[in-house]
Amino acid sequence: MMRIFSFSVISLCMLSSAFADALPSRVLAPQAVALGIHAEATVEAVQQATVAAQVTGRIVDVRVDAGAAVKKGDVLMRIDAREAAEAAQAAQSQLAVAQAQFERNRQLRQQNFISQAGLDKAKADYDAAKAGAAQASVGLGHASVASPIGGLIARRHAEAGEMASPGRALVTVYDPASLRVTASIPQYQLGEMRRAKTARVEFPELGRSADATSVTLLPTADASTHVSQVRVGLPANLEGVVPGMFARVTFITGQAEKLTVPAAAIAHRGEVTAVYVETEQGLQLRQLRLGENFAGEYEVLAGIVAGERVVLDPVRAAIRLKSAANR
Repeated sequence: MMRIFSFSVISLCMLSSAFADALPSRVLAPQAVALGIHAEATVEAVQQATVAAQVTGRIVDVRVDAGAAVKKGDVLMRIDAREAAEAAQAAQSQLAVAQAQFERNRQLRQQNFISQAGLDKAKADYDAAKAGAAQASVGLGHASVASPIGGLIARRHAEAGEMASPGRALVTVYDPASLRVTASIPQYQLGEMRRAKTARVEFPELGRSADATSVTLLPTADASTHVSQVRVGLPANLEGVVPGMFARVTFITGQAEKLTVPAAAIAHRGEVTAVYVETEQGLQLRQLRLGENFAGEYEVLAGIVAGERVVLDPVRAAIRLKSAANR
């Protein structure tokens, strides 16, 4: 009785060890993959603004730097607008003089001491002075540079102590919650492109992908390159995705049944691309010829057929195969 019990325990231990050492695998079978147009793209911000100076003066206060989060209306910089303040004061003085002259001329006109033309001239001078004073007051308010949108500071174009002048770029801010990618499509593919209603965007550096929220083909083409721009909307708040990043877009135009193998199962030995296949004789390293990449699955053109079992962990499979060869 004791021997039977011991044999059962040993058998169970061997069975559990075999399950523990089992390699993850998958039986290959044709599956539906998305067909479409592949294009390289660049990430852009849907809402982005470059704030420029509107008055002349020295930058005396810088409150933000690249990467800082801001809200709409937050003060980004302050410009020493003493010159603008003096101009506003001078405009107010001219306005006071023009207003007094207009009032005197109106009284004189009522007494027929001056002509209607003289009164009209005083009225025109008064209106011009009023407009000049209003313009000078508005310019004085531009000494504080505020953010037009909420988001992140992409770049600061000026430093404290530098001179600002009307039109000079100071800060670029963008909204990270609304991003898109823009791709260029040759005109010979536009007919097929118009059938695409959705797309998938891949970010190779991040190892991530996302489904597009919208696809918009712009109704113009570049005269020199003969390509059209396509804007692809991205889901909100994609972590790690920033404007200027490279992306690959697949505009989906249909589906087809193809035999594919997972990218994780592929082993690279120099210039050889292969997978480990489980057979009745044991593990085999099988060279493959691969096609397109469909969201992490590579199309198999040659080297393996449907129904064969592929190991999903090539590192462990190589160790197992080497251990068996050394026995």
